Amino acid sequence: MTMTSAGWRRLSQGTDDDLCGARCRRMARQNTSKTLSQIRLTSDLLLKAYSAGVFPMAESRDTGDIFWVDPQRRGVLPIDDVHVPRRLRRTVRRNVFDVRVDTAFEQVVRACAEPNQDRPETWISEPIVGAYTELQAMGFAHSVECWRAGELAGGLYGVSIGGAFFGESMFTRVRDASKVALVHLCARLMRGGYALLDTQFITDHLEQFGAIEIPRADYHRRLEAAIAIPARFPEELSAAEMDGYLQSLSQIS
Repeated sequence: MTMTSAGWRRLSQGTDDDLCGARCRRMARQNTSKTLSQIRLTSDLLLKAYSAGVFPMAESRDTGDIFWVDPQRRGVLPIDDVHVPRRLRRTVRRNVFDVRVDTAFEQVVRACAEPNQDRPETWISEPIVGAYTELQAMGFAHSVECWRAGELAGGLYGVSIGGAFFGESMFTRVRDASKVALVHLCARLMRGGYALLDTQFITDHLEQFGAIEIPRADYHRRLEAAIAIPARFPEELSAAEMDGYLQSLSQIS
C-alpha cells in the first residue's frame, strides 16, 4: 500500500463535533495516491492499516470511494497532560451526563455521520459504518457515550490496538457532551495503560485540550511502541478514579 502526503499544514478548522473537519477531508483527498472503491473495507484491512499508521476516509457519506491517509504531521493528545478548563472539570464532577461505554456504538457512529449546521458534510459512509461496527464486535473499537434523560446527548468512537487509541469522530447534541466524553476517554486510556491517543489532525477543538502535532516518523515510532503494550479499555470508571485523574493533570485554564 503506497501513500503520498505532500506539504501537510497545521489544520485549524474544525467544529466541536468532529475530530476532523471538512478542510481536513479535502486536504486528505488531495494528498493520497489511490482510492479503493473496488476493495471491500473489512475489519482485517482496518487493523492492518491502523497498525501501519494509515487510516481511511471517504469523500462523503454518500460515496463508496475510500482513500487512505498518512499525514506528514500527525495530531496526538497526550493523555497525561490534557488541558481541562475549570468549568469543564466542574461539569465532569457533577455527573451531568450518564457516561457509558459501548452500549450504542453503531448509534454513535451514525450520529457522527449526520450533517448539521456546523458540519454540512461528513466522511462517514455506509461501508465505514459497517466495518467499524464489525471492529467493535471484535473488541477493537469503542464508543464513549454521554446520556441524559435516556437520550444520547453526545459521544465519540475510535479504534483500539494494544496501547494505541485512534480517535475517529465525535458529536454533540447537548452542550459539553462531546467534551465530557473526551475527558472520560482520556481518563480510561490512562487507567488502562495506553500510551498513544491519535487524533489524526489538529482542530481548534482539540488544540484547546492540548493536542499537538508531531512529524510522521516520530508518530510511527510512537505507534510501534504503543501497539506492543497489552493495554485494556476500561468499561467502568469510578467517581474517585475520575477525580484522581483530574487532579493528576497539571494544566488548568
